[in-house]
Amino acid sequence: MTQFTAHDAKMMALAIRLAEKGQYTTSPNPNVGCVITDSQGHIIGQGWHKKAGTAHAEIHALAEAGEQANGATAYVTLEPCSHHGRTGPCAQALLNAGIKRVVAAMVDPNPLVAGNGLKKLNAAGVEVSSGLLENEAKRLNRGFIKRMTTGQPWVTVKLASSLDGKTALHNGLSQWITGPLARQDVQRHRARSCAILSGSGTVLADNPSLTVRHSELGFAMEDIAIDELRQPSRVLLDGRNQMHPDLHLFSLSSPIVLINSQLNSAEFPSHVEQYQAKSKGAQLDLQDVMQHLGQRGFNSVWVEAGAKLAGALLQNKLIDELILYQAPKLLGDKGRDLFAVDELTQMQQAFALQWSDVRHVGPDLKLTAYFT
Repeated sequence: MTQFTAHDAKMMALAIRLAEKGQYTTSPNPNVGCVITDSQGHIIGQGWHKKAGTAHAEIHALAEAGEQANGATAYVTLEPCSHHGRTGPCAQALLNAGIKRVVAAMVDPNPLVAGNGLKKLNAAGVEVSSGLLENEAKRLNRGFIKRMTTGQPWVTVKLASSLDGKTALHNGLSQWITGPLARQDVQRHRARSCAILSGSGTVLADNPSLTVRHSELGFAMEDIAIDELRQPSRVLLDGRNQMHPDLHLFSLSSPIVLINSQLNSAEFPSHVEQYQAKSKGAQLDLQDVMQHLGQRGFNSVWVEAGAKLAGALLQNKLIDELILYQAPKLLGDKGRDLFAVDELTQMQQAFALQWSDVRHVGPDLKLTAYFT
């Protein structure tokens, strides 16, 4: 097993921080950072991947290092690519620059790479190793990893509830259960996602936009121009063909994928693309839906839906992560529930989760859990 030094770990931690800068702009590509050091351990080049179709992290770092890259060490959060895509292979660029050592946090799960980048470097005499801060690197690209290995995106379901687990009053009123800081946090999650998914019930009841309000993100976007920030695609599930072009969200220009059991004959705007999913009557095959979203290059899907769709995703085991914003309010036993699922009769049937994070967001709690 490769023995890494404290200096190696420090440089990789910096590369991961650089990679994080791309989380609002890089999809469907992964977030990648690179740091290059000379033989004395001094940083001579840094870079991060900013947007699909543009230079990768290694290319930015090599450009900054210039001729000093000859004989240097490159720390990269993801194995350098070895294939020609919209840009040239980074493994070859590192060889051309004279890099003598490459440390990767993880092997690229993309079948087009899958270890070939490191093999190419090693065959050319470069010292290669991987696995340094691997868990941190995997967390940063969990959606990309899942799509590459399963064909489906990472699915996060967001819910907001009162302390007694209600998402709305009996009459449907839900604005606002949580405070402004929780809603701002939701905007950040939306902005990092490839797609925002909702169902016809929620859309017809609330007539939402399902877009990111970039002015409300609440922090300075260093190194990113506001016009580089993308709007995630909006995915609408409409098994009964209830949606119509007059809904507010169709008037907004960001892409929409309208998924139904039979194509809707209404005249939607040109930015709306329909997909006829497998179904049983009006009941959409959610596995087919997620497979289709993966084929579209969506790494991560952020779900904002009512109890029925949330429950269907839960029962189909399609939720990777649950984020619940819980307000210190009580709405009473007549309020609406979080999930609509079939009745459970044994405690062993309960859906098990594992806590990932618990924190205050203003007066509210943000509870994050993964399904085991």
